Amino acid sequence: MFTVVTSVLGGVGLFLLGMILMTDGLKALAGDALRSILSKYTTNRWSAVGAGASITAIVQSSSATTVATIGFVSAGLLPFTNAVGVIIGANLGTTSTGWLVSLLGLKLNVGQLLLPVIGFGAFAKLVTRGRLAQIGQALAGFGVIFVGIDVLQGGMKELAVHFDPSTWPQATLGGRALLVLIGVAMTVVMQSSSAAVATTLAALSGGTIGVDQAAALVVGQNIGTTVTAAIASIGGSVSAKRTGLAHIIFNLVTAGVAFAVLPWFTHGVEEFAEDWVGGDHALTIAAFHTAFNLLGAAIFLPILPQYARFIENRIKLKGPRLTQHLDTSLLRVPAVAVEAVRNVLKEIAATMYAGLAKTLEGDKKWAHGGDLPEIAEALAETRRFLQRIPPPETTGFEFRRQLSTIHALDHLERLAEDFHEPVSLAAARRNASLRKVGEDLADLLRTLVKQLRDPALEPDDQLAEQFSRKLAEDRRTARPAILEATAAQRVDAEQALHELAAQRWLDRLAYHVWRSAHHLREMTRREAKQAQQTSDDAGAPTKIIKREDLAPPKEANAHPPD
Repeated sequence: MFTVVTSVLGGVGLFLLGMILMTDGLKALAGDALRSILSKYTTNRWSAVGAGASITAIVQSSSATTVATIGFVSAGLLPFTNAVGVIIGANLGTTSTGWLVSLLGLKLNVGQLLLPVIGFGAFAKLVTRGRLAQIGQALAGFGVIFVGIDVLQGGMKELAVHFDPSTWPQATLGGRALLVLIGVAMTVVMQSSSAAVATTLAALSGGTIGVDQAAALVVGQNIGTTVTAAIASIGGSVSAKRTGLAHIIFNLVTAGVAFAVLPWFTHGVEEFAEDWVGGDHALTIAAFHTAFNLLGAAIFLPILPQYARFIENRIKLKGPRLTQHLDTSLLRVPAVAVEAVRNVLKEIAATMYAGLAKTLEGDKKWAHGGDLPEIAEALAETRRFLQRIPPPETTGFEFRRQLSTIHALDHLERLAEDFHEPVSLAAARRNASLRKVGEDLADLLRTLVKQLRDPALEPDDQLAEQFSRKLAEDRRTARPAILEATAAQRVDAEQALHELAAQRWLDRLAYHVWRSAHHLREMTRREAKQAQQTSDDAGAPTKIIKREDLAPPKEANAHPPD
């Protein structure tokens, strides 16, 4: 009996280890692909479900899909309605594990055949780097999963000798309810619904339990994933709590409907499986698991907008307006965390640009405070969050993107520092030519605000660059003339000094607006590569981003590229 127990525990352990290795390897391989897929293929509720199911089936981790989804909701790139669709799709994607186990692990017994794959994958992980190492880890994990299934299946067959299925709770209402609770406990203890389903399928294949009992366990295991979601959402952002609640309600309702019709549902699925898969009980349960999750999707998808509004009304936004979407749980997926920071910076920039436009046009309320304290605190909190994002492992696209985000933050901080200069503002308002420059800059700022707040648009950094360069050139040519007029006593000296200070002030504002808009514009991979090549050609050594890189030195108010 001791050997049987150790075989079962060892099989579960190997399965979990394989899932962890494979999932981590695939998530590392996916990297930026998660962000790209979620941003491109979740434009409506149907594509959102498809994207959620596909990503989860590929990386074998609904938690990775959920965290990425929370990040995109936080970043403002994914409407919450579509995010709920992704969560429903992730639930469907998790059912792929049952098919994987029943078709390959139990039917073909490929564990022994995959031992060389484990060796090759482990060797690749140890001696290579980058994508090859990630592929090796994923392959090793894939092989360990099926070795674990072989061990688990052998243990369950031995266990069937000691346990009669008739000793388990039977197909009464109370018996089914008890089996559902056991299924919940299995998922909570294993912290993996995939491992719980694999254990159930192995027990069914070994004759330890029957089809009706396995079906009830699977319903419970589906509910068990909500416990993990609830724990994960505690202390999280509003987006995390909303996503967790949407996940919990969906799973509970789906499981409740499946439990209510369990005898008829199981019978129907079993008959269907009998015709299509020849009475294979493991495949029957895999089909049942997929079927009742499809039933849940069919219930919720027609009312998805109303369901999303219901969740939003239960958990309302709170906290600082500008940084309420920065969630520490996003730090587990650095690419998504950087995306959240960039979109927070876009809203901070839009707020600052709008206030600066009012100030340049003579709004004294903004000039004497306005939202400046809130903006300053938001920038400080964003810097603290950015410092906690793990640095990229390479100097490729993600490195350039994170570095560009740091530059944007730095320019916005300096713009906030230069914002409030009453003397320069008054001088600019008194002088007709400087007042015209300020009003032109205000028009540019309003254009940038519209672009920053429209997800379909990018900040027009070229227009901002042209304005900044022209203003810098005008200042350089006007300065000698003003000084000469002052020396000839044609202009009051104090007035001339104030006007020169106002010119420099407007020049600094325009420069920081241009550079912040430039760095908030999404760079393409080609642009990142060109930037890398330029850096290499100049002899600048490439390096891994460090914590001190998050606090770039204040350069002079000139116009060097940065």
